[in-house]
Amino acid sequence: MRPLSRQETGRLSARTVAIPDPGDLLGHIPQPDVVAWIQHGAGLAGWGEAVRVSLPAGEDRFTAGEKWLRSVFDAADIDDQVRLRGSGPIAFGSFTFDASSDESVLIVPRLVLGRDGRGRAWVTLLSRGDSISRGDDPPRPPRFWGDPSPQTPLGGDKSPRTPPAAQTSVAPLAPVGPLDWREGSLTGARWEEAVAEAVAAIKAGDLRKVVLARDLFATAAEPIDARVLLRRLAARYPDCFTFACDGMVGATPELLVRRAGRQVSALVLGGTAPRGGDAVHDEALGSELLASAKNNEEHAYAVASIRDALGPLCDALEVEARPGLLKFPNLQHLGTQVRGTLADSEKPKSALALAAAVHPPAAVCGTPASAALELIRDLEHMDRQRYAGPVGWVDAEGNGEWGIALRCAQLSGRTARLFAGCGIVAGSEPAAELAETLVKFQPMRGALEDESA
Repeated sequence: MRPLSRQETGRLSARTVAIPDPGDLLGHIPQPDVVAWIQHGAGLAGWGEAVRVSLPAGEDRFTAGEKWLRSVFDAADIDDQVRLRGSGPIAFGSFTFDASSDESVLIVPRLVLGRDGRGRAWVTLLSRGDSISRGDDPPRPPRFWGDPSPQTPLGGDKSPRTPPAAQTSVAPLAPVGPLDWREGSLTGARWEEAVAEAVAAIKAGDLRKVVLARDLFATAAEPIDARVLLRRLAARYPDCFTFACDGMVGATPELLVRRAGRQVSALVLGGTAPRGGDAVHDEALGSELLASAKNNEEHAYAVASIRDALGPLCDALEVEARPGLLKFPNLQHLGTQVRGTLADSEKPKSALALAAAVHPPAAVCGTPASAALELIRDLEHMDRQRYAGPVGWVDAEGNGEWGIALRCAQLSGRTARLFAGCGIVAGSEPAAELAETLVKFQPMRGALEDESA
């Protein structure tokens, strides 16, 4: 496999400096083409492309991406005056669920804003050439950042000022407008039949769980502005990770893996119930979920897949003994925290390599994975592309965060392709699973349809 990269000539120069806290990161993005990873207002947002790579189909797509990215970072001229996770050059990525699918991508943005939610913030500018002041001019900095005049090196006085005038023109947000909706690869009724076939296969053989997904299409009159969707998702689902990468936009509740030095963690979800109309009803639904044999079985497979993948890579790995209840605005899930310490090594695995090691987790594939994947290909009648694949970021030190691309849509001009899936076990009922997909479509449907945000 040879990755297909753009802008291959000249090494990268990257410089990161501290800036005053910009507040809402998404409010400073000047264009619809954006990369982002934000939770509770903290995280990263960027635009422009210093370099990117498109990875062909294949089991080695993660390895090829890691090798390519390592060559880019190792050759880069880096001046990182902040030295935090996410400072310096970083890559955002979105990988396909199935190794047989093309379109995995890694993007190193030309400008990245970072905010840790504790008062620290930074900006990273990248260019090609021997230094940040030679070669391609970097993008103009956002309006809240000090004026880097030609006489003042970028961040040279280490005390950025806030100029009165804007330095970056921000394109106005384009309202989504009326939408035409149509079914995806399967109608609801046909998808229920697929669920019934999956249940029969589980009862008849060694397969214990499979995750089946479906898609839905929305078409607008004008190109859909990702920034509109990101702002709405981040405001309505602050506990989720709001993300964007190469047109894949969503708010995932599931952290596939995080690496901070040698420390790793994950948040495993599996087992779902709706929210109640009032506090009493909501508590009753949560108690029912915690006691549900079907949902606990589904959740146990998801936890086991993460434990089995991360365990051999860690000196120590702690998995919560029993799941807790995680409540989001539209759903509640069974959730288990996983924390560990990577095995001592001169070159510990990067966050991207860790994401590769745990993919595909049972939370979005099944148990055993090979049999589940074969059934997914037979029953879904669609290519998931990057839905349910790893999405997130990694920095030059190997730190980063990767989630599972859920509650999301792939944007392409005027079209949005939405996805939703459910874990199927022997006790699953097709009508209930279809109803669950409708609830899981709602975050993206709401972001697309609501003009009030």
